[in-house]
Amino acid sequence: MNDKIKTEAVDHLFQSILTLKDTNECYIFFEDLCTINELLSLSQRLEVAKMLREKKTYLEIAEKTGASTATISRVNRSLNYGNDGYDMVFGRLEE
Repeated sequence: MNDKIKTEAVDHLFQSILTLKDTNECYIFFEDLCTINELLSLSQRLEVAKMLREKKTYLEIAEKTGASTATISRVNRSLNYGNDGYDMVFGRLEE
């Protein structure tokens, strides 16, 4: 975990997210918290990670998601050298 982001404010944000009960509450909260572009960027990264795990090519991913090769590369780096956060979430979604 990156100590640069471990702050009281970030803890409060995460604790707030953990209080959300369903997808509808997520829409309500995140539409207030984020811009539309921020939400779309986050969801795009998650979709890119899913496709990378499925061994899709950068070209296939870029065509389907509209993500730049820089974004795809960044997500790929996180999958290979990050904290395994994507894998943790995908594993739970598959259960």
